[in-house]
Amino acid sequence: MNLLNPAHNAPLRRAFLLCLRSIGVPRPCYFSQNIESREPPIPLPKDHNGEPVHQKRARLLYQSRKRGMLENGLLLSTFASKYLNSMTEDELMEYDMMINFPSNDWDLYYWAAGVRPVPPEFNTSIMKKFQEHVKNENREERLAQPDLY
Repeated sequence: MNLLNPAHNAPLRRAFLLCLRSIGVPRPCYFSQNIESREPPIPLPKDHNGEPVHQKRARLLYQSRKRGMLENGLLLSTFASKYLNSMTEDELMEYDMMINFPSNDWDLYYWAAGVRPVPPEFNTSIMKKFQEHVKNENREERLAQPDLY
């Protein structure tokens, strides 16, 4: 194919011209102004102080099931199904912090799997319990999220 022949390169030329036009057009930048970080700013989780315990458990169960990645959805939903109803209020706060404060679901996954060291602020009793759950020493089958009821 001869790229210099106008009949053969019309789609390529059109795409190139569109790129040239878009380069000079200023667009709002939703990314951080920090040059080293090109990730969009992530909002902090809402403050849930004063939330009734039954409502907190329901919210955490929902958030455990609806994750950004399937692996964490399976691990957290099975963990929540097994332990959430027996957690104290302090443990519920730790669990809330564990699943809502890391800005990336992959961080949580790598910490739980032992691939990366857990930062001190997340190295709690709930994280240790979650890491044991992830090891799955009893070889439980975790192919789908547990039923809600």
